[in-house]
Amino acid sequence: GTEGVKLWDTKSRKELTCSTHNHELRGTVSCAVWITTRLAETLCYGTGLGYVVFLRRSPVDMHFQETCARRLGSGFEITCLSWDSTSPEAGAQIAIGTRDKIVQVLVLNANSQLQAVFSVQLDNTVPKSVAFADDGSVYAFGLYDGNFIKLNGNDGTVVKEYSCKSVIGHAAVHQKRGVFVVDNAADGFTLYRLDGNEEPVRTFITATPRVSVPKQVAFGAEGRLVVGGSDNGSVYVFERKSGKLLDTLRHSNAGLVQTITVS
Repeated sequence: GTEGVKLWDTKSRKELTCSTHNHELRGTVSCAVWITTRLAETLCYGTGLGYVVFLRRSPVDMHFQETCARRLGSGFEITCLSWDSTSPEAGAQIAIGTRDKIVQVLVLNANSQLQAVFSVQLDNTVPKSVAFADDGSVYAFGLYDGNFIKLNGNDGTVVKEYSCKSVIGHAAVHQKRGVFVVDNAADGFTLYRLDGNEEPVRTFITATPRVSVPKQVAFGAEGRLVVGGSDNGSVYVFERKSGKLLDTLRHSNAGLVQTITVS
């Protein structure tokens, strides 16, 4: 938000020192992703005014210092980020989606400079989530039109596209299982096959939402579980294979649970 980025060490429960974020100049923080390699630990975040910023942990004082910042394109909001964990340590690949329907892939080189791989403007799709495939391709998921798009990792040409027939509040990919799951903003979370067609595998039914807001969804236990938020204070835990509701975790008695993560 407007307070920028704050980092904590969960073991010591102490706040870590990091470079300040000027939200008036760069906009509020809209999304973030960790880049973790053997050589360094880096936080990449995007903002509402189209800036992508990298904070890297210094081996000297362990503070997170800004190493690179750039405003992309016309300065539209950065809606999603993803890191390619298979990319070389000296050249981290980042996929970025922006509000003006653009998906691009950049490489952060060893000198903390950004180099373009490709940038494409989608016809009608505002990307809400992006993810890398094992072969270097990039998946993009449309917020309003519900499109699933697979892009060639070298030049961004569309390899495959179909509609999930709902808006997509959030999406998660499990490459090993060959599936992805989306928040359908209607009755829960819907599972699809990466190599399939627009027919869903199943829907994990939740309580009917009172308000239509994006809710994060994720795979857990090596893809055996699907975990998602709600607008009623609950976190739902489903068995992916059967669709059975295994548990309902109470975050609060009411209110939004829009952000979740699993380990």
